[in-house]
Amino acid sequence: MKYPDEPDSLCTVSIIESIVQEVFELDCQNKLEEDFLDNLEIEDKETKVFHYARISKKNFTVGQKVLLQHSKLKFFPGKLRSRWLGPHVITKIFANGAVEIQSLKTNNTFKVNDHQLKEYRKGF
Repeated sequence: MKYPDEPDSLCTVSIIESIVQEVFELDCQNKLEEDFLDNLEIEDKETKVFHYARISKKNFTVGQKVLLQHSKLKFFPGKLRSRWLGPHVITKIFANGAVEIQSLKTNNTFKVNDHQLKEYRKGF
């Protein structure tokens, strides 16, 4: 049996202590990583709830007049140029959010996403 004051035994004790310390540090690091990932997931959920609460729901009906967003890419758009085309009349509403509209000027019909439409209000 070896005693603690022998050199071999002190060396093994210090190695064991260093191993225990490393395992403890790794365990602490794993707990911190788990906490970080949990907090990140909670923050993601809260951000989604906040974002979706701010999206306005648009309710369109068949026969309603709407304006269509002019979505062509222009590098130098004029400041006073309108970004809305129309008016158009809604002819059909689909379940997936698509809307079929008809131009009052040209009588062409086409499908667009309802995010590209806004209600037409006739000026004074």
